[in-house]
Amino acid sequence: MKLLLNIDVADLAAAERFYTHAFGLHPGRHFGEDALELLGAQIPIYLLHKHAGSIGAGASTRDYLRHWTPLHVDVVVDDLDSALIRAVAAGAIQEGAVREAGWGRIVQLADPFGHGWCLLQFEGRGYDEIATP
Repeated sequence: MKLLLNIDVADLAAAERFYTHAFGLHPGRHFGEDALELLGAQIPIYLLHKHAGSIGAGASTRDYLRHWTPLHVDVVVDDLDSALIRAVAAGAIQEGAVREAGWGRIVQLADPFGHGWCLLQFEGRGYDEIATP
């Protein structure tokens, strides 16, 4: 199985600036004015230009206000504090304080398109610190 991550955005150029500066990704292939491939993660990320108000899933229309979804992306970083500074400088909105967990540290963010993201910094053995048999 191959996994791809597609992210709807209202402004492709602004999204390219955000994701390259916030997460250190770099452009791969361009697909006209409709999409851009970003590389530098373990899987390719595709920014898809979709206008606000266009039809999304079912009969729902897209909007790029902050929204909650049970699916979000976690970005694992070596230094959460510097990654958070970089993401906020690029336009992310920090949502709450950095929290400690049994496996490391986490902070929640929203990108400029309303999508939720988390920055994770594993400590010790990461999730293995809390894994049960």
